[in-house]
Amino acid sequence: MAAIQRTTRQQILDAVQDLHNQEQLVTREALQEVTGLKLTIIDDRLATLVDDGALIRKSRGVFVPAVLHPPARIITKSILPDGLVKIEIGDEVLTLTPREDRTLASLQAGTAVQFAAIEIGHEMSAMVAAMRKRIGHLEAKLKGFEGGKQLDLDGV
Repeated sequence: MAAIQRTTRQQILDAVQDLHNQEQLVTREALQEVTGLKLTIIDDRLATLVDDGALIRKSRGVFVPAVLHPPARIITKSILPDGLVKIEIGDEVLTLTPREDRTLASLQAGTAVQFAAIEIGHEMSAMVAAMRKRIGHLEAKLKGFEGGKQLDLDGV
């Protein structure tokens, strides 16, 4: 029985996944050692895999596999008059008692806090960028003033 021939692209992708699962650093040299392929082939396939979104370049010469999730499904939650809760995820329906709903909510609380922290981080980044821009403008104004003039920064 003939062995199944894998493409060099698939060999590299499998090797990256294996090394990553073993918590090993994925470099072109490590891939050469594992696959036995030439560095020129590895470099070409790595570039293609990064461009295709299958790999992420963490830093110069270090790669990790991209996590590819299926598309998100529609999620709805309905509270019925008798207190039961229906959660629909795509075509699947969960019917929860009030106690189960509270338990599920407490399990999801960490995710909600994490989401809020990520949003705050985005907002803080935008605020820092705006502040840096304003400071840059103020520094430019300061340089424009001659030595004898006094600048009032209280109104800024």
